[in-house]
Amino acid sequence: MTIQLLILGLAMGQPAEGGGGIWGTLIMFGAIFAIFYFLLIRPQRKQQEEHEEMVDNLQKGDRVVTMGGIIGEIIHLKEDRLVLKTSNETRLDLQRSKVGRRLGEDEDVGDED
Repeated sequence: MTIQLLILGLAMGQPAEGGGGIWGTLIMFGAIFAIFYFLLIRPQRKQQEEHEEMVDNLQKGDRVVTMGGIIGEIIHLKEDRLVLKTSNETRLDLQRSKVGRRLGEDEDVGDED
């Protein structure tokens, strides 16, 4: 009977004497947390910091794409908002944080009709 319990305990990954099992579990959870941190949390924070820096450096005249996909030129900047002029002279007032990316000078995203 004790041999069967010993085999069952080894098959389940638990030590036969009952001591030291908590350390293995803690090491495993620590490794899982480290993997999540380096693969998910850290890159997401870095991307968020880069976006915040880009939003802080927006200037009048920059062409941008909003998170909703609207393309336009910044014509007025406020502390937390901006006014965007689209291709058909529509003016939109939106939050700075909703700017998805700045278009480069060599990027042309006009109508292709």
